[in-house]
Amino acid sequence: MSEIDNKKTSAPSPLRPATQMVHGGVMRSQWGETSEALFMTQGYVYESAEAAERRFVGDEPGFIYSRYANPTVSMFEERMALLEGAEAARGTASGMAAVTAAMLSCVKAGDHVVAASALFGSCLYVVSELLPRFGVDCTLVDGTDLQQWKSAMRPNTRACFLESPTNPTLSVIDIAAVADIAHEAGAKLVVDNVFATALWQSPLALGADVVIYSATKHIDGQGRCLGGVILSTEQFIEEDLKDLHRHTGPSLSPFNAWIMLKGLETFPLRVQQQTRSAGVLADRLSDHKAIERVIYPGKADHPQAELIARQMKGGSTMLALEIAGGKAAAFRLENALKVIQISNNLGDAKSLITHPATTTHQRLDDDQLAAAGIKQGTLRVSIGLEDVDDLWEDFEQALAAV
Repeated sequence: MSEIDNKKTSAPSPLRPATQMVHGGVMRSQWGETSEALFMTQGYVYESAEAAERRFVGDEPGFIYSRYANPTVSMFEERMALLEGAEAARGTASGMAAVTAAMLSCVKAGDHVVAASALFGSCLYVVSELLPRFGVDCTLVDGTDLQQWKSAMRPNTRACFLESPTNPTLSVIDIAAVADIAHEAGAKLVVDNVFATALWQSPLALGADVVIYSATKHIDGQGRCLGGVILSTEQFIEEDLKDLHRHTGPSLSPFNAWIMLKGLETFPLRVQQQTRSAGVLADRLSDHKAIERVIYPGKADHPQAELIARQMKGGSTMLALEIAGGKAAAFRLENALKVIQISNNLGDAKSLITHPATTTHQRLDDDQLAAAGIKQGTLRVSIGLEDVDDLWEDFEQALAAV
């Protein structure tokens, strides 16, 4: 929790995740509210000039400025730390703010980063274009090939970055093995865990040093607002991230933090149901002649099925489809859907579909798309909370158009 320790009523740690998502991290005001309070303020009043001085130098607990910390944001951070099993967390304005702040906190000019080539387009921009502007070199590797990780390490490698499962092709990377390679070289491993969610995968327990989420996705889960979060040790949050976060200002809005707190109350229920539906649809779609391939982490034919069984506690809410007929056929399928909506978001209560090559990854050239495993017929599907039979019937009628 950030900056304060008064009236904290966090649920005890032995409680299970679903209970923690309802009760964890709550700080009640003098009014004893049942729902978490929303503190929409940028500043705080001190009892005296001396009290202000003590608070600024850290001799007195309390909030200073909401760019630094805020009670509602602190409740969200505490609840996320409980869910992830992390020592500390810091909320950010978006998932990409979390990615950028986490990576910048690991490196300085002259350092080197190794990253998996299969990344969300904006993540790829950060590691391969933004960081090099400031003197940080980057090497991209096939994340599923451990030998490539080993070969890419240098004496000045300070961070490794991956997402697993990957966006959008749902490849799975051996987090524990990459963590060992990174640590042997003296580097930190940063993992984007959005597609797995904290319910189905625990990167910190597998050896990762930093975990990041776009809270915009499953954590909110209802398409309402932006947010992100960085989770790690107390030392990383306080010594490596804190000053950068304070002074560059990627702060999470208190209102958005409050929305995220409400989302976390139903997070386990939503993700479990979405994962069940995704598994059913993966099986049914695999038999359709218009679909060349269905990629889903819960299927026995997934290329990393053995690793998934070791590393993940469940599948995913996401599917990747490869449509026969390329971009034209993929577009026909998207346009024929009636229940499933075209959107580049994911983790929503509504089922969403997008064509990555022309949306989320449109900045990538042909070689980069190939390295990420993205074809012109690739579609990414985020499964929502609709009745699974309605979703199947929607796919059936749309596939007839293909």
